[in-house]
Amino acid sequence: MKKKMGLVLSLLVGLSFPSLATTNELPEVPSNRLVGYGVGDAVADFKLKNVDGKMVSLKDFDTAKGFIVVFISNHCPFSKSYEDRVIDIDKKYAPQGYPVIAINPNDPEAYEEDSFVNMQARAKEKGYTYPYLTDNSQVVTKAFGAMRTPHAFVLNKENGKIIVHYIGAIDDNPQDPFNVTKHYVTDAVNSLLLGKPVVTPTTKAIGCAIKWKT
Repeated sequence: MKKKMGLVLSLLVGLSFPSLATTNELPEVPSNRLVGYGVGDAVADFKLKNVDGKMVSLKDFDTAKGFIVVFISNHCPFSKSYEDRVIDIDKKYAPQGYPVIAINPNDPEAYEEDSFVNMQARAKEKGYTYPYLTDNSQVVTKAFGAMRTPHAFVLNKENGKIIVHYIGAIDDNPQDPFNVTKHYVTDAVNSLLLGKPVVTPTTKAIGCAIKWKT
């Protein structure tokens, strides 16, 4: 009888709190967000406002071979820790045909630091060498499936399309740039420049969760 009662209680607990067993398996995205692009998918062009007030789209870069799209934000300490690294990546790879395009996906109502005015100030202060775009509607962010800042996507132009070849973290050490052992983004670009497949096409993005508009 005691065994039967214990079994019943266990079942009731499982039914009442199912999330306890599956919390780590749930995606960290809101229910109304799109899944986003996967490796091998073609990216649709977009047009977003840059910190200089001009609208920027992928088609503006007619001589580019591809793009390094990075979703970043002003307030996030992970984004801040990667700023100098992203600038260095752009300086190295933009001349080789793979410019960085940074996009701030956050709702500025949630973080004042991510307002357009503060984006302009940050870009000027740090001397960003790449466009820093605001995705006010968050439509582009949802299309990409970005979940955190930073979240990187390496794209390549192929037969009139722009194809995703890498999604995830910039490298394997957000805290210490001097102890990075795996350079995911630059390794992906180097492979594309050599016409080789990307060895590690996906990794887990580590950073601050994007604040979605309600």
